[in-house]
Amino acid sequence: MSGHLTSRRPGRPAARRLRTAALGAALAAVLVPALSGCGGGGTSAAAGNATLKWTSSYFPAHWDPVVSGSGAQFRELALVYASLTRTDESGKAVPDLGESWEYNAKGDQVTFRLRPGLKFSDGEPVDAKAVKAAIERAKKQKNSALFGDLTSIESVEAKGLDAVVHLNQVDHQIPQLLGSRVLQIASPKAAASPEKLDQNPVGAGPFVVTQLIPGTKAVFKKNPDYWDAKNIHIDAVELTSAPDASTVVNGLRTGVYNFADIEPSQAEAAKKAGLDVFVQPGFNAANISLNVNKAPFDNPKVVDAVRHAVNRKEFVDKLTFGYGEETDQPFPKDYVAYDPKSENAYPYDPAKSKKLLAQAGYRPHQLKLNLVIPSEDPQAEIVQSQLAAVGIDVTIKIDKNWATPFFAKDLTFSLYSTTGRDSALQTLTAHFGPNGPLNLSSPYQPAGFEAAAAKVRRTPLDSPEYPEVLQAATRAGLESRALVFTFSQPNLIAKSPSISGLPKVPAHITWTGVTIDGR
Repeated sequence: MSGHLTSRRPGRPAARRLRTAALGAALAAVLVPALSGCGGGGTSAAAGNATLKWTSSYFPAHWDPVVSGSGAQFRELALVYASLTRTDESGKAVPDLGESWEYNAKGDQVTFRLRPGLKFSDGEPVDAKAVKAAIERAKKQKNSALFGDLTSIESVEAKGLDAVVHLNQVDHQIPQLLGSRVLQIASPKAAASPEKLDQNPVGAGPFVVTQLIPGTKAVFKKNPDYWDAKNIHIDAVELTSAPDASTVVNGLRTGVYNFADIEPSQAEAAKKAGLDVFVQPGFNAANISLNVNKAPFDNPKVVDAVRHAVNRKEFVDKLTFGYGEETDQPFPKDYVAYDPKSENAYPYDPAKSKKLLAQAGYRPHQLKLNLVIPSEDPQAEIVQSQLAAVGIDVTIKIDKNWATPFFAKDLTFSLYSTTGRDSALQTLTAHFGPNGPLNLSSPYQPAGFEAAAAKVRRTPLDSPEYPEVLQAATRAGLESRALVFTFSQPNLIAKSPSISGLPKVPAHITWTGVTIDGR
């Protein structure tokens, strides 16, 4: 289940990034020619064109959106693929391939009307059959990372340009859900061979792939058939896997790249180099994950001891360089799902933590835990230090195959961070639901959460009651003993001043209206 989420971890060190230098060297001679269905095009941008040179620390390992899932790579895949909806700067769902949608009176069926005359880059029509195929593949393909996000969908009926989505429950989250985080739509013809699609993406997005070197580089040209092509002013994109973090800013300064995600520790150097640092709002949140089905966390007093031992300010001060904030929730404070009533429910209180451990029957330093993580992480060292201060001894263990036991719920104590979801309820169910991929204690869920989540689904997004209902679900979820949230931070982008400002769409990188050198 490791495909369910590929997280961008707030504050991770440069050493923890997935590096592909060795892979790039090994593949230097494996130059994939212009791909079928791409309409030709060279392997580099033509002189004088507006070219985006993007280097990314989360270069896609997979180009099949069903496999890549809703982790950070969806931003790159959105170059190729479009979705039924997209997200605006307020975080609301707005039309994309679907020009409109309408629920039935009961709320258990929603019909998406597709824009007429659209086609995928291989010439296949963008119609309701393509939507049906995309949803069914996401639900049924064996290596799908998305099936857990689509549990409300019973079936899809294709009627020309109308995709009628039948639900097994009232769920007004569907338009929010079926955006580029969950349903990037591929050509059904190309997706008939998922293995080929995985390295030869065919979509109906703003760009078309013309060259792909797996794990290292992808080159794109503007898609003239994209429904909003008139507002795409970038002619070509050269996407590469980022080198070591210490060299990215210099590469931007010298023009090797003109766009890159960076760590907070690099932001000041980027500014001094004359680069623009773009603060992209998002839903990143780090947490300590506990398995309450295993000792010692099957004792609520031990869980509460950990909660009160956590000094969130230390995470922010040491890891975010002024760009992060303390959080005890999976949402930023200005977001509709953030619950003010739950704020600081378990404040930092080492004395109380020690008292709870004693009540649980543990002498100082008698309790010993293994904190299992996939690679070196300064967050782990902070957790180790803070728990040692209250008498819990933590040994940090690195398991490169960590994802397998984490998603199998076999670990007892770990760390995780996510980029959230466009649907706030999906963020909540992923963390607190009985089948949530981020709930290390599955099938445990806090009492009352299921009912609170169902009420959110039954509430239309434009209802005046929606914020209160959603916050109540957050409050119910935060009763979970399985997660202790620590800090959040936005995504940071360094770019050349030649690239105009980007729309501040939460968690998304959107190229609509963006220009390079005024073109």
